[in-house]
Amino acid sequence: MRKLLFVLLVFVFTLSAANFKLYLKDGSFQLVREYRIEGDRVKYYSIDRSDWDELPADLVDLKRTEAEAGARKSAIDKLKQADEEEKEAAREIRQEILKIPRDPGAYRLEDGKLRIFPAAEGTVHDSKGRNILRAISRLPVIDGKATLETPGEHAKEVVTDTSPEFFLQLSDLENFGIVKLTPRKGVRIVERITTEALSKEIIEEHDKVEIFTQQLSENGLYKIWPQNPLPKGEYAVVEYTEGKVNTQIWDFRIE
Repeated sequence: MRKLLFVLLVFVFTLSAANFKLYLKDGSFQLVREYRIEGDRVKYYSIDRSDWDELPADLVDLKRTEAEAGARKSAIDKLKQADEEEKEAAREIRQEILKIPRDPGAYRLEDGKLRIFPAAEGTVHDSKGRNILRAISRLPVIDGKATLETPGEHAKEVVTDTSPEFFLQLSDLENFGIVKLTPRKGVRIVERITTEALSKEIIEEHDKVEIFTQQLSENGLYKIWPQNPLPKGEYAVVEYTEGKVNTQIWDFRIE
């Protein structure tokens, strides 16, 4: 719909700009499609009369007429350039989409080549110990506070681009984003988990990175990238449902 409106805008603007005002020195004007100077006469095609007419050249304000016509042409050229840039961007996106697998996961295109990020293991750690997230068939029973961790103090996957673009194919209609991980001895903390004593509601807190998102397909393919360059450190692309402790993790580090 947005693309259609843009094309219609260009079309309507072009039609209206094709007709312009032939200004007279008394301040009035004739709406014309074109004009030409022949000796001491200005011949023009009148929009009102749908026919050619003419005026003495000394009655016509050619400077004002040419200035406005030039401004209109410049505006049309800018619209056409913007349209071409949008078409080129759409072509590039289509080519990118063709390279991304439909299997759920996180991906990057680096120099046109596909890079697949392996899913990282998640472990819920509370006062009773550690439980591997993928082995939990229902909501874990968490005693007060806990953390969701992933093994190792550093991710194996290294990204050198500080404004990396990721393609994320969701496995379900869930929340997603980029989070900063907090290194601890032997692990990195993905999120902090709190269970409300009375309601037993589970609250999950991530150190979220502000991102831009672009939906690329109806079946859950998104392109995401940080709004600001990422400092060196540990990060992850995540997919999750609030309050379900079901976070999927694709970790990486910026170097």
